[in-house]
Amino acid sequence: METASDLAIRLTKASRKKTWDVYNTFNWPEALEEGVWYMPPELISIYGTPAYEALTEEQQKKLSLYELGNFFSLVLQGERPLVAGLVDRLYAKGNSVSVNEYLHHFVDEENKHMVMFGEFCNRYIGKVYPEKKISLPKTYAKGEEEVAFYCKVMVVEELGDYYNLAIEKDERVDALVREVNKVHHIDEARHLAFGRVQLAELFAKYSPEWSPETLAGFREWLVAYLRASWGDYYNPAMYRDAGLADSYELRQMAMSHPAGAELRKKASAKVVNYFIKTGLLAEEPSL
Repeated sequence: METASDLAIRLTKASRKKTWDVYNTFNWPEALEEGVWYMPPELISIYGTPAYEALTEEQQKKLSLYELGNFFSLVLQGERPLVAGLVDRLYAKGNSVSVNEYLHHFVDEENKHMVMFGEFCNRYIGKVYPEKKISLPKTYAKGEEEVAFYCKVMVVEELGDYYNLAIEKDERVDALVREVNKVHHIDEARHLAFGRVQLAELFAKYSPEWSPETLAGFREWLVAYLRASWGDYYNPAMYRDAGLADSYELRQMAMSHPAGAELRKKASAKVVNYFIKTGLLAEEPSL
């Protein structure tokens, strides 16, 4: 079976071959076209609810722009601590030369993504939506913090990649938006490949020494992190910016509606199955 160190050699070669310039790749128009889709309607957080059906198509398309702005913002906000964590792990004890080399590319590409998403949001939304998660102090068992870090990486990137692929392939969506999602997916495919192998190796190394209580607590945290990550997709601020009333009530309704639960289950399937296969989770959680 290919190790993270072996995989890193291949991924470094691919990153070098596919390197790109974030400042010259896209032609940013002065303004976006009105009356087009920016997020496929099926990915809009209130899709399938009475509130969505009550909107005109013009309102639905306007909401799709702010949904996209929120999606780009939450991926950007998820990548900020990811980059910080990767930098902290550069040349860490136990890293192979090939892993260190690939982490440089990982950091470089994630920085480009933040520039790209920030450019779009600042130009066309007028802001980057702020992060809502709060980090609380915690005492970790040996290796637990390292495993938790790569779990966060997988959640941010797997959920984001589900949306990237759906948007990239949807011809109803604005061409610039499709291209941004395509560029992001190409890099993320490598990041995800590395993350899956690296996380599995770390969990296999450290978890046998954890107590049953530690493992149970870790699994509770992981489910809570998944749920909190999905909560970011139901942002009251984007509803207000799209001109919708009762934004907090709308959020609660959308999160509790069966249509929302079905989307979360479908979009989470790959990462949840990975967590179960590796033993990070014992069963499929309710999201």
